[in-house]
Amino acid sequence: MSSKMQSTILYRFSSNLTHRLANWAVNPWRRYSLLVIIFLGGFLIGSSLGMINGVLPLMDPVGAFFTLVFLEGLIKLRYFFLKSKKPIILVRTFDVLRIGIVYGLFSEGLKLL
Repeated sequence: MSSKMQSTILYRFSSNLTHRLANWAVNPWRRYSLLVIIFLGGFLIGSSLGMINGVLPLMDPVGAFFTLVFLEGLIKLRYFFLKSKKPIILVRTFDVLRIGIVYGLFSEGLKLL
């Protein structure tokens, strides 16, 4: 049994995707706009999680658990990509997504005060 993947169009596209994204984000305006879009998406996810868990009080521990597992997974992926030779843009997108989610949850928590 061969462990090498077949060289399909989808496999070639997905293997070069990170390098294409890094080459595209060399321009600072493109990089910052990508990071702002990722941050706003994370903020949307975080505020949505806060609103959904606020409606159903029984879901608070479950939602907090899954959010914590997701954020810890992003931290583990960050260290994995820092050790590998992947482009640094992936690490920055994971960091900005994580910050956006936490900021969204924090803003939803402040609404309850």
